[in-house]
Amino acid sequence: MKVALSYSGGLDTTVAISWLQEKYDAEVITVTVDVGQEENFQEIKDRALKAGASKHILIDSKKRFAEEFISRCIKANGLYEDAYPLSTALARPLIAEEVVKIALREGVDAVAHGCTGKGNDQIRFDVTFQTLAPDLKIIAPVREWNMSRDQELEYALRKKLPIKIKESKYSIDENLWGRSIEAGELEDPWVEPPEDAFKYVVPVDKAPDKPEELVIGFRSGVPVTLNGEEMDLLTLIQKLNILGGRHGFGIIDHIEDRVVGLKSREVYEAPAALLLIMAHKDLEKMVLSRRLLDFKGIIERRWAELVYAGLWFDPLMDALNSFIDKTQEVVNGEVRIKLYKGSARIIGRRAEKPLYEPELITYTSKSVFDQRAGEGFTKLWGLETKLWHMRRRSEDR
Repeated sequence: MKVALSYSGGLDTTVAISWLQEKYDAEVITVTVDVGQEENFQEIKDRALKAGASKHILIDSKKRFAEEFISRCIKANGLYEDAYPLSTALARPLIAEEVVKIALREGVDAVAHGCTGKGNDQIRFDVTFQTLAPDLKIIAPVREWNMSRDQELEYALRKKLPIKIKESKYSIDENLWGRSIEAGELEDPWVEPPEDAFKYVVPVDKAPDKPEELVIGFRSGVPVTLNGEEMDLLTLIQKLNILGGRHGFGIIDHIEDRVVGLKSREVYEAPAALLLIMAHKDLEKMVLSRRLLDFKGIIERRWAELVYAGLWFDPLMDALNSFIDKTQEVVNGEVRIKLYKGSARIIGRRAEKPLYEPELITYTSKSVFDQRAGEGFTKLWGLETKLWHMRRRSEDR
């Protein structure tokens, strides 16, 4: 048997190489997809080969991740349960798709991943694998062997696998859009995440004493400039992760409902994601009508749920994206944000075609709004409520 394994270089997937050989007598081809995790990819390759892989393939998908996946998340204001910017969830279908491409090219019999049976990632990989390559067998070693993390470590040591014990305190998934941090002391929802869990975000008391302002420019709903400088989305996100993080901004710590029915304490580090979604939502308020904003909010919640549940390739996702793309045609403008001691506050915005009209909203003598129209409007607006209570009073007599 020949297997293409989605390989992160961590404990789960390193153990999986040995286990696949042991259980299936398999030739294992490892595939690592670079989605901005800032790893030493030469070390990852060396680790895979030392663990027994016959071949290791690295795919640079950072630019594609930014332009085809993250851009859609920004336009959809993608926040699962109003908190999580879908960093890991968004990358999984891309990674799985790239693994499938390699699997078909290499003529393998099966595809594999290192996801547990408790989490959401197994769904994201399985659904993408079976959608794009229905004839390939799917193997999930961690799910099949049902080992605990301690048992995995014991197995790795016994097999003399090339793992780094000191890096096993937390289970971390990192990409351009954010970092997911799990395990260890974080499993106690009462415990504050320690400083060493974070990469970008500094403690608030160590953040600069002087605030910093930045301006983000959007074109058709996609960020295209930072402080007046035009740049590609990949670069812009990388810069914002550093900018937001050094001011202590960008940590999410909440209780999350997993697809499998479990509640989990999830800690994320995502300065750029939070800044961009915040700015984008604010700009939309300048240019989209109230009814459109209200309905788009419904669409956004469904969009985030689909991504979270691994349904990136579902036909409903295509339909939702088409609606969202239409709304973004007028989302052109800039948003000003002030960063200071763990906070990010919007302090200004301007749009090319705003629905905000100063001559109508002003309370000065320059106003062109005819206030006399308000009397008739309020009578009609409250008519149904008035009639309801009039009927109730007549019935009580």
